[in-house]
Amino acid sequence: MRNNFISSFGYASRGILKLFRTERNASIHLAATILVIILGIYLEVNITEWCLLVLSVGMVFGAEGLNTAIEQIVDLVSPEIHDKAGMAKDIAAGGVLLSAICAAIVGALIFVPKIVMMF
Repeated sequence: MRNNFISSFGYASRGILKLFRTERNASIHLAATILVIILGIYLEVNITEWCLLVLSVGMVFGAEGLNTAIEQIVDLVSPEIHDKAGMAKDIAAGGVLLSAICAAIVGALIFVPKIVMMF
């Protein structure tokens, strides 16, 4: 039982590494996350703001991971072009876009007032 539990972390870690190595958008999200961390430290965001930022980043990475998994499964079961396969992939990608937009709004609500106050 314990070995399976530990193995599951290994599989999940391998999946995370594959996500960042193979998906361009995941790398873009990672770069944005690094920028958010730097801005958060520089602008001295409070604990509540950090929590909102972490949740937003997690939401985007989770959506990106699910989108990638859905794309892989759809490509496996429907290698030929099919309307429903395309719809599934488009909807999954739309979920990532919606989560990224929400994360950007959270970031703007936290960072813009702090930046404006600097000037």
